[in-house]
Order: sequence, then structure tokens, then C-alpha cells
Amino acid sequence: MSVLQTPEKGPVIHDWRPEDPAFWGRSGKLTARRNLWISIPALLLAFAVWMVWSTVIVRLNAIGFSFTTDQLFWLAALPGLSGATLRIFYSFMVPIFGGRRWTALSTASLLIPALWMGFAVQDSSTPYSVFVLIALLCGFGGGNFASSMSNISFFYPKSQQGTALGLNAGLGNLGVSVMQFSVPLVISFGVFGFMGGQPQVLADGSSLWLQNAGFIWVPFILAVTLIAWFGMNDLSSARASFSEQAVIFKRKHNWLMCWLYLATFGSFIGFSAAFPLLIKTSFPEVIALKFAFLGPLVGALVRPLGGWLADKLGGAKVTLWNFVLMIVMVFGVLHFLPKGGEGGSFYGFLGMFMLLFITTGVGNGSTFRMIPVIFRTLHEKSALGKKPEVREQALKNAGKESAAVLGFSSAMGAFGAFFIPKSFGTSMALTGGPEMAFYMFVGFYLSCIVVTWWWYARKGAATPC
Repeated sequence: MSVLQTPEKGPVIHDWRPEDPAFWGRSGKLTARRNLWISIPALLLAFAVWMVWSTVIVRLNAIGFSFTTDQLFWLAALPGLSGATLRIFYSFMVPIFGGRRWTALSTASLLIPALWMGFAVQDSSTPYSVFVLIALLCGFGGGNFASSMSNISFFYPKSQQGTALGLNAGLGNLGVSVMQFSVPLVISFGVFGFMGGQPQVLADGSSLWLQNAGFIWVPFILAVTLIAWFGMNDLSSARASFSEQAVIFKRKHNWLMCWLYLATFGSFIGFSAAFPLLIKTSFPEVIALKFAFLGPLVGALVRPLGGWLADKLGGAKVTLWNFVLMIVMVFGVLHFLPKGGEGGSFYGFLGMFMLLFITTGVGNGSTFRMIPVIFRTLHEKSALGKKPEVREQALKNAGKESAAVLGFSSAMGAFGAFFIPKSFGTSMALTGGPEMAFYMFVGFYLSCIVVTWWWYARKGAATPC
């Protein structure tokens, strides 16, 4: 075996057999772990840049801008729209370009919106249209998730994909919470000295460095880009053209899993984007940025648990009951909201929303664990009783298709980052409160219970998982 064929050496690996226990124990596990632990901080930064507007919009008007509540919700929603759209393309990039190359390139692209935001907020005459464009460019961070999950799925055997994908996504999702916790801190003082620009003076005479919300990520993006380029690997066995991957559009289960993932990840990322402004508008006496990071934090931390539970109990069973709990938690949130601007309980609202975030995290992990199992089962059935080489090729096809579906379903799920903030904005504009949006979400979750039960969880389901 040549140097390039040795799994732990060289940027390109030509011999990769994660389902072979001897290969996995000898060197495969170490290589997979190294790629996973580099992928995680790259994904964390992607989520931080993607969702940074959820925090910035809370302070924009305080530094001299005069945007309406609906305009601010639009800025929170637009990165979700562009990020979800980019995920459609990013989901097919790893088999075409290689995981190492694409991770480095896509991480480096985060520099564009991070730097531009830092300069734009320093000028109070910056038009709203410029902020719209920067918000759309923050979608680069949203796109990265699809390629990252697709890449990691190639490295791990079926039995460990739920945990591995849960760790990659869960710890990567922490970028939202890390951002919502750290941005209020770094904008309170001149982190970069004279190089970071002048502070903005608030009405009460205090100072704010809102540009640091963008600038703070720049050195980390540069460092992780270099680490990814020199420390990760490309798998030649994962190479596939777009036409080879495009077969997923003919697969019924691709579209069904997109629907379910929109309800789990879409809820997580959509609530994350809307949570700070939702707190501010529903409970104006509360300092929203003191609490906003908690929801994404708990949702991200439990995502690996969702993958682990699905590995142990079955993805469909965990997903089904998780949707039931999501509906319960939505009604809990509604119970503690103010009615007509009066009453309500912020801490009751916060507690129920934390439980809702937990269910979104568990559902994220369990739905993603279902995908590799579904496609492996389909291809194993098609190769049943055929020659060994046919069965081996079927398993390779299952891996490529499940990776493509992981990426594509994440693209569909990411539209939640647009629809949920926009739903809240529209509900408030039409009714004066967010209740109408929550009732719409309940109806959606009910449909997901039906889909999960009929195709995957009931006795006699054609594709149990």
C-alpha cells in the first residue's frame, strides 16, 4: 500500500472501509475522529456567523438606526433564507471537491460577511439595503452545515453515525449559543483597540463597539481554515458526480425526511434566530440578551443525546414521541405569554421555551440517525440474494445517497431559520402577538407525527428504522 493509501497519512485517502472491524480498529477510528474534531469548530464558527444578526438587531436602533420591528425580523430571517438555499448546493459539494478542500474554502468564505458587518455598523448612514445584503451573505455559514454533515457521514460506520453526526451537529450548533453569549460581552469594550474602530455613544452616554460582533470571528476563521486544510482528509471513495447524487430526488424517503427535519432542525434554528427579539417584544422589561443564548445552548447540547438515543432505541420511535413533546411544550409557551400586553410570566415562558429547545435538539439527532439506516435498508433489500460484489456496490451507493440526503434535508430544514422569524413578524403585524405563529407550528408537528408513524414507526412499516 502506498503512502497515499495509508489512511492516517496524506490529504487523500484511497482505501477507506469503516464497516471492516479490523480496518476500523487499526487506523480508521483515529482518522475519523481527527476529521470530526476539526469539523466541529469549523461548523461552530459557521453557525456563529450565520445567526449573528439575531443579536445585532437588538442593538441596531440604540446606536442611531431607526428600523421598524418588521425590518429587524427580516434581518433575522434573511440569513436563514440564503443559508437554506446555499445548503441545496453545498450538500453535493463534498463528493465533487473533497471534504478537506471544501471545509477549508467554505470556512474562509465566512470572512466576507464578518468583516463587512464590522465596518457597516460603524456608519449610522449605512442604508438598510446594505444590511440586507450582509444578512444574505451570512448565509454562507448556514450552507456549511450541509457539506459538513455529508462529509462526516462518509467517515463513520453505520453503527456509529448517529453519535458522530450528533456530535458534529450538536457541538457545531453551539455556535449559536456561543455567539449569543459572547457578542454582548465583546461589544461592551474595545477588544481590538484603535484597529477595531471608534465606539458608538448611546443615549445614556455609555459606549458600544457593535462592530466587534463581526470582527471577533475573524482570527478564529483564519486559524480553523488553516487547520482544516492541513489536518483533514479527502476520501476518494466518496467521490461522486452531481448526476450520481441526483438520484435522491427520485427517492420518496428523501422528501419525507426533509419534511421531518424541517420540523426539528428548522424549529431549532428558527427559534434561535427569533428568540432574542421575541423576548424583547413580548417582555419589554427584560434584557433579552441576558437570556437569549440559553435556548440554543440546551438545544445544541442535547443533539448528541438524540443521536445516541436513536442508536439505542431506534430513530423512528425517538422521533415520534419527540414530536408529541414538542406540541406539549408549544402549548406551555403559549400559556405563559402575556395576553393583550398584560399578565404572563417571563420565567414560565423561559422555562417552557428551554424544554422546547431541548426537544428540537433531540429531534435533530434522531432524524439524522434515521437517514443512513433508511437508505442502507433500501439498498440491502435490493441486493438481497445477489453476488457479493453487487452487495458491496449497493452499500457504497447507500453511503453516497444517505450523505446526499443528509445534506439536502439539512437545506430544507434550514428554511426554518427564515420561516419562523418571519412567521412571528407577520403574526405580530396582523394580530399584535406571536400566538398565531405558534398554532401554525402545532399543526405542522401533528403532520410530522403522522408521517413518522406511517412510514417508519408503526408495526409493518416498509422501512422501519
